[in-house]
Amino acid sequence: MKRKVLAVLVPVMLSAGAVNAAEIYNKDGNKFDLYGKMVGKRIWSNTDDSNSENSDDSYARFGIKGETQINNDLTGFGQFEYNMGASAPEGEQEQSTRLAFAGLKFGDFGSFDYGRNYGVAYDAGAYTDMLVEWGGDSWVHTDNFMTGRTTGVATYRNTDFFGAVEGLDFAMQYQGKNHDSQVKKANGDGYSTSLAYNFDGFGFVGVYGKSDRTNKQSADGYGDTAEVWSLAAKYDANNLYAAVMYGETRNMTYVSNKGFANKTQNVEAVVQYQFDFGLRPSLGYVYSKGKDLGESNGVRGVNADLVNYVELGTWYYFNKNMNVYTAYKFNLLDDDDAARTGMPADDQFALGIVYQF
Repeated sequence: MKRKVLAVLVPVMLSAGAVNAAEIYNKDGNKFDLYGKMVGKRIWSNTDDSNSENSDDSYARFGIKGETQINNDLTGFGQFEYNMGASAPEGEQEQSTRLAFAGLKFGDFGSFDYGRNYGVAYDAGAYTDMLVEWGGDSWVHTDNFMTGRTTGVATYRNTDFFGAVEGLDFAMQYQGKNHDSQVKKANGDGYSTSLAYNFDGFGFVGVYGKSDRTNKQSADGYGDTAEVWSLAAKYDANNLYAAVMYGETRNMTYVSNKGFANKTQNVEAVVQYQFDFGLRPSLGYVYSKGKDLGESNGVRGVNADLVNYVELGTWYYFNKNMNVYTAYKFNLLDDDDAARTGMPADDQFALGIVYQF
């Protein structure tokens, strides 16, 4: 199936030709847009593990957005996004469907869609998930309930509060059970909500989500439900972007060798400035504290930092389609905490080149 999809789409991508030809079709109320990027990237680590000191992390990604005007007030839409790794021998590259959903928009009454999409809780995480290479990894994780990209979500979104209050947006989301073979990626029925207000370059958002845990997840004794809440604020104007986020999770964040944390407390912050000549320096900070992480040598109630680092980096944009970037991750995680949790404690350096359309 994957080969059939690529056989159709790759020739379309190549035949598009010009950089500005992302709009493939627009006629009679039907639109079809293609977007994507190709990234050549390498990461260096100051670790004693010789297998991790110098690694390629190149990939290609493309997506499709479609829209059809059914009548004056009703619009149908869909989106698909696919990622193809390029850091392994042919036939061994990782491939994944990041997004695949379809829905209807009912004018000022909002939109409804279903499929694989971003969890509504990510509305807060997105404010600070803007770092050059790393970032967005305190409580946001893919296929972790509704904190990141996830499966089987029905989403309702409303912008400008039914057209009555400019900048006031809200969303509601339901997720059905997903019994993944990996305990950390399973979930029971759940919901999440968000409320945001944007004006004059400022933005504020709050999110809350709650889900049932599967029987295997609740076997850790931490309860039958998982929760997340977060508040975030940003300023995006006059070439300046600055954002800060605080959030907490309960029985939701998975720690590599401890299972689910009973509680996490998380802080993220980022500031960037876009110079007219193409340079965009960035400074970011990410921190996550885990509490009651499960058993360690037969003792429960282990507390440890899960993530703690500063990222200093920059992009240089030749134009809107081509850029190069570099970033350094100053890992502040204590060696003892890293040993308790299995989280990496090494500094890292990334260098990349990107073509996007």
